[in-house]
Order: sequence, then structure tokens, then C-alpha cells
Amino acid sequence: MAREFSRTERVGQQIHKEVASIFQNEFKNRDPRLGMVTVSGVDVSRDLAHAKVYVTFFETDEEKLKLFNQILEDNKGFIRTLLAKRMRMRAVPALKFYQDTSITEGIRISTLVSQTLNDDKERALKAGRDLDKEDQDTDDNH
Repeated sequence: MAREFSRTERVGQQIHKEVASIFQNEFKNRDPRLGMVTVSGVDVSRDLAHAKVYVTFFETDEEKLKLFNQILEDNKGFIRTLLAKRMRMRAVPALKFYQDTSITEGIRISTLVSQTLNDDKERALKAGRDLDKEDQDTDDNH
């Protein structure tokens, strides 16, 4: 019977879980400047020597984001030490933190789409058309 997950995927999932727990429990006492941070994903190299940890910050200010990234970079040894205590591995992968911007980018795109739709409705109203009513009429005809 084939295994469902490769070893690198299982190690990545475990690192994801443990680093998230470290941020939530231990790290907030060490450096309270770090705001809300979540681990959105972990990619582990095939030889298990390196792990890319993708994090999301609930902050939009560029200066604070730079500070948060620097805090993580400065404390990656501490985080790796805690990780080594929690995981039963001969060698814990070296950690590299990357900011995951997919959530904030998704919100930005959604806002742009909503804004464009509202602008279109305003232009249509100025031209004497009601797009909402036209949409209802086409729905009624189908």
C-alpha cells in the first residue's frame, strides 16, 4: 500500500503546526513588538535541510512589515531551537521566513473589482440606465 504523503510533506505539516504554536505561545513573550502573524505554509527541501516558512502579517504599514520581517530573521535561531525540542528529528531544517502576500493581494484585487463595478453603475445612472434593473429583467426572461 502506497503512502499518502511523502516524508517532506509530513515534516512540512509538522513544522507548520509547531511554528504556529511557537508564535502563539512562546514568541509573544520574547518580542511583543511582533504583531499578529500566521503561518500560511511551509515548503521543505527534499533533503530536509531547509524549510521555507511563509507568514502573513495583519498589517499594511510597510515600515512595520520590514520590522516584523527583521524580528523573524533575528530570532530564527531561537525558533529553530524551540522547534528542535518539539520535533523528533536528527537534524531540524534551517528556517527561512518569507512574507506571504496572497491574502492581502486578494483583498486588494477584490476591492478594485468592487470599486470598478460601483464606478460602472454610477456612469450608467448618469447615462440614464439602471444596471440593477436591467440585470433583474434579463434574469426574469431566462
